[in-house]
Amino acid sequence: MRTVAVTRIGSLRDPDATARGQIGVVDFPDQPLGPEDVRIRVAYSAICGSDPHLAEGFFGTDVPIGLGHELSGVVEALGEKAHRNGLQVGDRVAGNFLRFCGTCTPCRAGTQQFCEHIQDYNRPGMAETVTWHESQVYRLPDDVSLLHGCLLEPTSVAVRIADKTDIQVGDRVAICGGGPIGQLALQVMRMHGATSLTLIEPIAERREMALRHGADEVIDPISEDQYRRADEITRGQGFDVVIDASGSPRAVRGLLEIAAKGATVIYGAMYPHDFEMPLNLSDFLYLKELTLTGVFVSPYAFPRALQILPYLDLDELTQSVFDLEDATEAFDMHISGRYPKVVIRCNDITDSGSTS
Repeated sequence: MRTVAVTRIGSLRDPDATARGQIGVVDFPDQPLGPEDVRIRVAYSAICGSDPHLAEGFFGTDVPIGLGHELSGVVEALGEKAHRNGLQVGDRVAGNFLRFCGTCTPCRAGTQQFCEHIQDYNRPGMAETVTWHESQVYRLPDDVSLLHGCLLEPTSVAVRIADKTDIQVGDRVAICGGGPIGQLALQVMRMHGATSLTLIEPIAERREMALRHGADEVIDPISEDQYRRADEITRGQGFDVVIDASGSPRAVRGLLEIAAKGATVIYGAMYPHDFEMPLNLSDFLYLKELTLTGVFVSPYAFPRALQILPYLDLDELTQSVFDLEDATEAFDMHISGRYPKVVIRCNDITDSGSTS
């Protein structure tokens, strides 16, 4: 089974070609089809911002490391007991790359994100096929194309971020980072009644994209005074909700200063494992009573992400598509930052879904 994988550990941005991480297409064994499993012929698999971290050895260094967890496809086979969700061969689907076991203490306590067996079905989906447990698989609405459907997983992250903000209608919201999660979070925050909705992003094209998709304001943190602009936008009150979707140590340092008293600040990205951010407890937790939290994965968010998928504008996040055999070039495009999202077409599948 042809699968996109890390074939050499190292930063994909390393200027030294001999030390740079490498991405290639390799043959992996077919995944077994258990009695409750679903085999999916993958149509599209999107590159996630976390994938370069895997190349850097964030989760281990034994290569090849299979990639891909944002995917859509068509059901190719069902295990003998995989019928509780009503799935049928030929269904257009997407899903959660993680299977929550449902029996460990965290799962039974309502904290699935800490499932003790979370890696059991974490299988690479940037491949010709992927086999998941039926609980991971969701049938796509008829009005969502397979191309758009591969964004179900990042949409679930935006939904989880919204859950953790505890946003109220009318809250002033700032989002740092105009990549896919930032752009999706912006649309979701708009649905929640956000006001003074502001994207902080150094790339002009991504700021413009945010304005097309509902941002009230944008800030270029390179050429503008971020703190002065935040003051102007919020009339000196600060933002009630501040979301980081950048994952950048440099970008996150100034976010607490633009938060309002009593605000919630969400660190909604993956950060370098050795990054430590100084925190003045007196200023931010005592005097301002900020709530600081993060996001790991997206338990309980997928059904609602599926519900809002038809309402999101996803065309600009799915305009850069490469074939499976061109995965190396696809990752080069991802690293270039030219597009906020790059998608790999794993199989050429006729799609009956709509992109309208």
